[in-house]
Amino acid sequence: MLLEHRNEVPEVHPTAYVAPNATLAGKVVVGPHCRILFGAVLTAEGGPVELGEGCIVMENAVLRGTPRDVLRLGRHVLVGPGAYLTGCTVADDVFLASGSRVFNGAEIGPRSEVRINAVVHLRTVLSADTTVPINWVAVGNPAQVLAPEEHERIWEVQRELDFPGYVFGLDRPGEGETSMPEVSRRYGRALDRHRNDRPLT
Repeated sequence: MLLEHRNEVPEVHPTAYVAPNATLAGKVVVGPHCRILFGAVLTAEGGPVELGEGCIVMENAVLRGTPRDVLRLGRHVLVGPGAYLTGCTVADDVFLASGSRVFNGAEIGPRSEVRINAVVHLRTVLSADTTVPINWVAVGNPAQVLAPEEHERIWEVQRELDFPGYVFGLDRPGEGETSMPEVSRRYGRALDRHRNDRPLT
């Protein structure tokens, strides 16, 4: 389904294929010979989503552009089933496996691999030819690639990347406090813009 979102419409190259139950909303640009498979969602929520030539987005993957960060895939990028990408830049010839997660402001260098259920955290920069192993976490600039049980080391870097400030414009809450009511209000307002989306025929 193609949706007009905030007066912007998807652009799909004539050589590309979009499955009938995939959803493209807003300023989504799908380049030549791309394949968008069943259940995939590409949504430009305040920022564009751009796919270069020959990209494949597999079943139930979600790609989300943000007001701060365009989501941009280079050429010949494969996004595996159930992957989630938001506001990131992915260079040419990258493999993002099933269940991988790439967060706001991240940059992935050419020929890199983010394997099954691996995470590239907020504002993390992977150099060319980097591999993030199954279930591991890449964090920081330059990236450190750490095993999931190294939580303290991950958090030491992640804390300074300031997820609540970068994504939601909020200070990190103090001990015993939560920012979730304000996060849900702000995010809810932003997502409410979909109320006026219009299917394209």
